Amino acid sequence: MVRFTKVIWIAMIFGTACEDKNTYAPPPPPQVTVSQPVRRQVSEYLEFTGNTQAFNSVQLVARVQGYLENVFFHDGDRVKIGQPLFLIQQDTYQARLKQAEAQVLQQKASLDHAQTELDRFSDLRRQHAAAQTDVDNWRFERDNARAAVVAAEANRDLAKLDLDYTKVVAPFNGRIDRRLKDPGNLVGAGEFTPLAQINQTDPIYVYFTINETDLLRVIKQTSIGPGEAEKLKIPATLALSGEEGYPHTGYLDFTAISVTPTTGTLLLRASYPNADDTILPGLFARVRVLVVNSEKMALLVPEAAIGYDQLGSYLLVVNDKNIVERRPVKLGVKAEDGLAIEEGIGDQDWVIVTGLLHAIPGNTVNPVRKPLNKTDGAPENRKAAP
Repeated sequence: MVRFTKVIWIAMIFGTACEDKNTYAPPPPPQVTVSQPVRRQVSEYLEFTGNTQAFNSVQLVARVQGYLENVFFHDGDRVKIGQPLFLIQQDTYQARLKQAEAQVLQQKASLDHAQTELDRFSDLRRQHAAAQTDVDNWRFERDNARAAVVAAEANRDLAKLDLDYTKVVAPFNGRIDRRLKDPGNLVGAGEFTPLAQINQTDPIYVYFTINETDLLRVIKQTSIGPGEAEKLKIPATLALSGEEGYPHTGYLDFTAISVTPTTGTLLLRASYPNADDTILPGLFARVRVLVVNSEKMALLVPEAAIGYDQLGSYLLVVNDKNIVERRPVKLGVKAEDGLAIEEGIGDQDWVIVTGLLHAIPGNTVNPVRKPLNKTDGAPENRKAAP
């Protein structure tokens, strides 16, 4: 009897333990942050990708032949306009200049002599002591000597130019690349001889293109033709790879005069101050341009709150029972801090802005209500809503 009682007691203990182990407790609903969309006046922005390019860029070349005697900079230096950079041997060109100057003096002497003889024979002719032929001959000699002086002065100027070309100077303020020729090399020997590249990067340009559809829409919406945009100093902000937002501020300063038929795009250019050389030529850049006269009232949500799938764009909304709903939406203009929603939600809807990965349509969530601001809606890795 005692043994039977122990068996029953042990069975009750193990039975209770098994019952506690198999009890299922459902997890709490996931927490998400929800905000109501903001209705306010917004301006439209267009976003582009492009490349940076120097404001001025010149490849310095040898314009005369000779041996490179000296280099007056270190690779990568900042240089000033007129600063000497290279020196090509000068002795030959100095001698040619002296020779040309001597020719000028010689021809001027011949001119003075011819003028003197012309004056003398003209006086003799008036006294009937010389023939008219002598007067005409000396007038010819005088005119010929005058032309010879002009030719000699031109040769002197050319010789002076050649001597000046032995000094290669900076054409503008900027930064110079590495030298391509070292002292002792023969340069300009009947061929194109590059010496170095110099760039002016303050300000710096960014070139990008706008497609035909957006171009025609903007022209119709703003009544601004392509040739008028640069006169208005339209704001254009810039971001380089890895930068958040658009930290660099400039303006649109050029639009091409025609659309490229093969691509259906129009070339645009924006200019940005770059005194510290943080923006280098050749970089990939993202550009955002304000569409002027595009102000209107709109319902804004953070761009990161919008999802996309095969059915189109949508938002996840929490209803009054804390259940997630998928709302198809029609997107409007892209504003500075969000996207405008034209159809699909109202002012009183609670839109999920963070915690989107845990929000599944039809499931219950724990919403944390928060006013919408510019920092809400950080990008998240999202999957299409089921």
